[in-house]
Amino acid sequence: MLPGSGPDLTRLTPGERDHLSLTGLDEKQRAELNASAESRRALSKIAAAQPRRVHELLPLTDVVHVDSRPWRQARASGTTPASLIGAVRRGRRLRIEYDSPRESYPRDLVVDPYGLFAKAGIWYLVADCARVPRMYRLERITTWKEVDQPRRIRESQTLATVAAALTDQWEHNHAIEVSATIDQTQIERAQRIFGQRLVPDDQEESATGHKVTIRFLHLEDVRALLPFGSAITVHGPTEARAHLSDLATNLAHHYAPSPTS
Repeated sequence: MLPGSGPDLTRLTPGERDHLSLTGLDEKQRAELNASAESRRALSKIAAAQPRRVHELLPLTDVVHVDSRPWRQARASGTTPASLIGAVRRGRRLRIEYDSPRESYPRDLVVDPYGLFAKAGIWYLVADCARVPRMYRLERITTWKEVDQPRRIRESQTLATVAAALTDQWEHNHAIEVSATIDQTQIERAQRIFGQRLVPDDQEESATGHKVTIRFLHLEDVRALLPFGSAITVHGPTEARAHLSDLATNLAHHYAPSPTS
C-alpha cells in the first residue's frame, strides 16, 4: 500500500472486519473460536489489494509464523471457546460449574463475564463473581448455561484491564518467600519453571550455586521444588523446610522396597 493510504475496508464484511481485530491469535486459536474461515477471507482480500512491487521486502506472513501453544500441551477438555463465545457476546450472566484443583468438588457459580482471554495457549473466562474479578480456565468449566439476566460488570472496567490486573496479581502476589540456593547446573531450568516468581540475589552468586528467593502463593506449592532434589537447598522459612521434609519422607516411604517374607 502507498504511504498514507489504507485498505478499502468497504470490501470487507462486518464479520471479517471484526475478525481482523483479533490480534495475537494464531491459526489454531482462531479455529478454536470458529473464526478461521472469516479471518482467512479478510486476510486474502487485503493481500489481493496490495500491489506487487519490484525489489520489495518479502511479506511478513511469508517469514513469520506464530504458534502460541506451550510445549507438550495435552489437548484441552471441558468447555470450548467456540461454544461459549456466543453467550459472552450476548452480554448475559452465566451459571457455571467449575472444577477447581483446590476444591474437593466442583462449585456452582453465577458470574458476570467480561470475555475470553487466551494466554500461553490456554483459554480463560474472565468474569466477576460477586463483584470480585476472577479467571476461570475453560477446560475446568464442566457445564454452563446462560442466565436470563444481563451481565453486571463494574464501571470503567474492560476485558483488557481486568485480565491485566489478574495476570499481574498472579505473577506478583505471594504468601510465602522461600530462600534457597540452586546449583549452577539447574538455575536456567528453575528460571523457566518459576519465571518472575524467582528473584536472584546478585550479591550471592558462586561458581557452584545461586542464592535466590522464590515466591509461592501457598505453602503447599513448595512441592514444586521436589523435582530438583538435592540440586536445591532451602534455607528458610522453617515451615517450608519442614513441609519439604515431610513430602520427601512420604515419597521415600511410598517407594520403599516391600518387606520380603
